[in-house]
Amino acid sequence: MPDKIALSDIQLMDRLKLDDEMALSAIYKRYWQLLYTSAYHVLKDKQACEDIIQELFIKLWNNRYNIHITTSLKAYLYASIRYEVYRQIRTGTAREDIYDDALQLIHTPADYDNIEYKELTARVSSVVETLPEKCREVYKLSREECLSHKQIASQLNISTKTVENHLTKALRQLRTTIGSTFLLQVIYLLFKR
Repeated sequence: MPDKIALSDIQLMDRLKLDDEMALSAIYKRYWQLLYTSAYHVLKDKQACEDIIQELFIKLWNNRYNIHITTSLKAYLYASIRYEVYRQIRTGTAREDIYDDALQLIHTPADYDNIEYKELTARVSSVVETLPEKCREVYKLSREECLSHKQIASQLNISTKTVENHLTKALRQLRTTIGSTFLLQVIYLLFKR
Protein backbone atom coordinates (compact mmCIF):
# COMPACT_ATOMS: atom_id res chain seq x y z
CA MET A 1 0.00 0.00 0.00
CA PRO A 2 1.49 3.40 -0.97
CA ASP A 3 2.36 6.00 1.61
CA LYS A 4 -0.79 8.09 2.22
CA ILE A 5 1.23 11.32 2.40
CA ALA A 6 2.56 10.69 -1.13
CA LEU A 7 -0.94 10.25 -2.59
CA SER A 8 -2.60 13.07 -4.48
CA ASP A 9 -5.55 14.93 -2.98
CA ILE A 10 -7.90 13.18 -5.40
CA GLN A 11 -6.57 9.77 -4.35
CA LEU A 12 -6.89 10.71 -0.68
CA MET A 13 -10.50 11.84 -1.17
CA ASP A 14 -11.27 8.58 -3.01
CA ARG A 15 -9.83 6.60 -0.10
CA LEU A 16 -11.70 8.80 2.37
CA LYS A 17 -14.96 7.82 0.67
CA LEU A 18 -13.94 4.19 1.23
CA ASP A 19 -13.84 4.85 5.01
CA ASP A 20 -10.04 5.03 5.13
CA GLU A 21 -9.25 6.91 8.35
CA MET A 22 -5.59 7.07 7.36
CA ALA A 23 -6.60 9.18 4.35
CA LEU A 24 -8.23 11.68 6.72
CA SER A 25 -5.06 11.69 8.80
CA ALA A 26 -2.95 12.33 5.69
CA ILE A 27 -5.19 15.22 4.60
CA TYR A 28 -5.01 16.64 8.12
CA LYS A 29 -1.20 16.42 8.18
CA ARG A 30 -0.99 18.03 4.75
CA TYR A 31 -3.27 21.01 5.43
CA TRP A 32 -3.82 21.67 9.13
CA GLN A 33 -0.89 24.08 9.56
CA LEU A 34 -1.79 26.15 6.49
CA LEU A 35 -5.44 26.31 7.52
CA TYR A 36 -4.61 27.14 11.12
CA THR A 37 -2.24 29.92 10.07
CA SER A 38 -4.86 31.43 7.78
CA ALA A 39 -7.54 31.38 10.47
CA TYR A 40 -5.15 32.70 13.12
CA HIS A 41 -4.11 35.56 10.84
CA VAL A 42 -7.68 36.85 11.13
CA LEU A 43 -8.93 35.67 14.54
CA LYS A 44 -5.72 35.91 16.61
CA ASP A 45 -7.26 33.31 18.95
CA LYS A 46 -5.37 30.02 19.26
CA GLN A 47 -8.22 28.03 20.82
CA ALA A 48 -10.86 29.29 18.39
CA CYS A 49 -8.62 28.42 15.43
CA GLU A 50 -7.89 24.94 16.78
CA ASP A 51 -11.63 24.40 17.30
CA ILE A 52 -12.39 25.54 13.75
CA ILE A 53 -9.80 23.17 12.27
CA GLN A 54 -11.03 20.26 14.39
CA GLU A 55 -14.65 20.90 13.38
CA LEU A 56 -13.68 21.15 9.73
CA PHE A 57 -12.03 17.73 9.76
CA ILE A 58 -14.91 16.18 11.71
CA LYS A 59 -17.31 17.52 9.05
CA LEU A 60 -15.02 16.27 6.30
CA TRP A 61 -15.16 12.77 7.77
CA ASN A 62 -18.89 12.83 8.55
CA ASN A 63 -19.79 14.12 5.07
CA ARG A 64 -17.19 12.14 3.14
CA TYR A 65 -19.78 10.35 0.99
CA ASN A 66 -21.55 13.56 -0.05
CA ILE A 67 -18.63 15.90 -0.68
CA HIS A 68 -18.20 16.83 -4.32
CA ILE A 69 -15.15 19.02 -4.80
CA THR A 70 -15.21 20.92 -8.07
CA THR A 71 -11.93 22.84 -7.77
CA SER A 72 -9.30 21.33 -5.48
CA LEU A 73 -9.23 19.92 -1.98
CA LYS A 74 -7.03 22.81 -0.88
CA ALA A 75 -9.48 25.39 -2.26
CA TYR A 76 -12.40 23.53 -0.66
CA LEU A 77 -10.69 23.49 2.76
CA TYR A 78 -9.69 27.15 2.54
CA ALA A 79 -13.21 28.17 1.58
CA SER A 80 -14.57 26.17 4.52
CA ILE A 81 -12.17 27.87 6.94
CA ARG A 82 -12.91 31.31 5.50
CA TYR A 83 -16.65 30.72 5.92
CA GLU A 84 -16.27 29.52 9.51
CA VAL A 85 -14.06 32.47 10.47
CA TYR A 86 -16.63 34.83 8.97
CA ARG A 87 -19.47 33.02 10.77
CA GLN A 88 -17.71 33.30 14.12
CA ILE A 89 -17.09 37.00 13.63
CA ARG A 90 -20.63 37.66 12.39
CA THR A 91 -22.25 35.80 15.30
CA GLY A 92 -19.99 37.50 17.83
CA THR A 93 -18.27 34.35 19.06
CA ALA A 94 -14.92 35.77 17.95
CA ARG A 95 -13.20 38.77 19.53
CA GLU A 96 -14.99 42.06 18.94
CA ASP A 97 -11.86 43.96 17.95
CA ILE A 98 -11.42 41.87 14.79
CA TYR A 99 -13.64 44.33 12.95
CA ASP A 100 -11.42 47.18 14.09
CA ASP A 101 -8.34 45.22 13.03
CA ALA A 102 -9.93 44.79 9.61
CA LEU A 103 -10.43 48.54 9.35
CA GLN A 104 -6.82 49.06 10.39
CA LEU A 105 -5.75 46.75 7.56
CA ILE A 106 -7.45 49.04 5.07
CA HIS A 107 -5.23 51.91 6.23
CA THR A 108 -2.03 49.88 6.25
CA PRO A 109 0.19 50.35 3.22
CA ALA A 110 0.08 47.10 1.30
CA ASP A 111 1.03 45.67 -2.02
CA TYR A 112 -2.59 45.00 -2.91
CA ASP A 113 -3.09 45.87 -6.52
CA ASN A 114 -6.56 44.59 -7.04
CA ILE A 115 -10.01 45.98 -7.53
CA GLU A 116 -11.48 44.53 -4.31
CA TYR A 117 -8.91 46.28 -2.14
CA LYS A 118 -9.37 49.58 -3.96
CA GLU A 119 -13.15 49.33 -3.62
CA LEU A 120 -12.89 48.63 0.11
CA THR A 121 -10.59 51.57 0.74
CA ALA A 122 -12.91 53.82 -1.28
CA ARG A 123 -15.92 52.67 0.77
CA VAL A 124 -14.14 53.30 4.07
CA SER A 125 -12.93 56.70 2.89
CA SER A 126 -16.41 57.76 1.82
CA VAL A 127 -17.84 56.86 5.24
CA VAL A 128 -14.97 58.61 7.04
CA GLU A 129 -15.71 61.78 5.07
CA THR A 130 -19.28 61.82 6.47
CA LEU A 131 -18.06 61.84 10.09
CA PRO A 132 -18.27 65.06 12.11
CA GLU A 133 -15.15 67.20 11.59
CA LYS A 134 -13.33 66.51 14.88
CA CYS A 135 -14.24 62.82 14.81
CA ARG A 136 -12.95 62.54 11.23
CA GLU A 137 -9.74 64.36 12.15
CA VAL A 138 -9.09 62.05 15.12
CA TYR A 139 -9.83 58.96 13.04
CA LYS A 140 -7.45 60.02 10.25
CA LEU A 141 -4.67 60.88 12.69
CA SER A 142 -5.08 57.49 14.33
CA ARG A 143 -5.50 55.30 11.25
CA GLU A 144 -3.71 57.15 8.48
CA GLU A 145 -0.95 58.90 10.44
CA CYS A 146 -0.63 56.07 13.00
CA LEU A 147 -0.46 58.46 15.92
CA SER A 148 -1.08 57.23 19.45
CA HIS A 149 -4.02 58.49 21.49
CA LYS A 150 -1.62 60.60 23.54
CA GLN A 151 -0.04 62.14 20.42
CA ILE A 152 -3.45 62.96 18.96
CA ALA A 153 -4.60 64.49 22.24
CA SER A 154 -1.50 66.65 22.37
CA GLN A 155 -1.75 67.73 18.72
CA LEU A 156 -5.45 68.63 18.97
CA ASN A 157 -5.26 69.94 22.52
CA ILE A 158 -7.92 67.54 23.80
CA SER A 159 -7.89 64.77 26.41
CA THR A 160 -6.99 61.19 25.58
CA LYS A 161 -10.47 60.21 26.76
CA THR A 162 -11.95 62.55 24.12
CA VAL A 163 -9.71 60.92 21.52
CA GLU A 164 -10.98 57.49 22.58
CA ASN A 165 -14.59 58.70 22.42
CA HIS A 166 -14.10 60.07 18.89
CA LEU A 167 -12.50 56.83 17.72
CA THR A 168 -15.25 54.75 19.28
CA LYS A 169 -17.85 56.88 17.51
CA ALA A 170 -16.00 56.65 14.18
CA LEU A 171 -15.59 52.88 14.40
CA ARG A 172 -19.22 52.41 15.39
CA GLN A 173 -20.30 54.51 12.39
CA LEU A 174 -18.07 52.50 10.07
CA ARG A 175 -19.37 49.17 11.43
CA THR A 176 -22.98 50.31 11.09
CA THR A 177 -22.65 51.86 7.65
CA ILE A 178 -20.43 49.33 5.95
CA GLY A 179 -21.80 46.22 7.66
CA SER A 180 -20.93 42.58 7.49
CA THR A 181 -20.41 42.48 3.72
CA PHE A 182 -17.35 44.65 4.23
CA LEU A 183 -16.02 42.31 6.88
CA LEU A 184 -16.50 39.32 4.61
CA GLN A 185 -14.55 41.10 1.84
CA VAL A 186 -11.71 41.97 4.23
CA ILE A 187 -11.55 38.39 5.48
CA TYR A 188 -11.37 37.23 1.88
CA LEU A 189 -8.45 39.61 1.26
CA LEU A 190 -6.70 38.48 4.43
CA PHE A 191 -6.91 34.85 3.31
CA LYS A 192 -5.42 35.81 -0.06
CA ARG A 193 -2.29 37.28 1.55
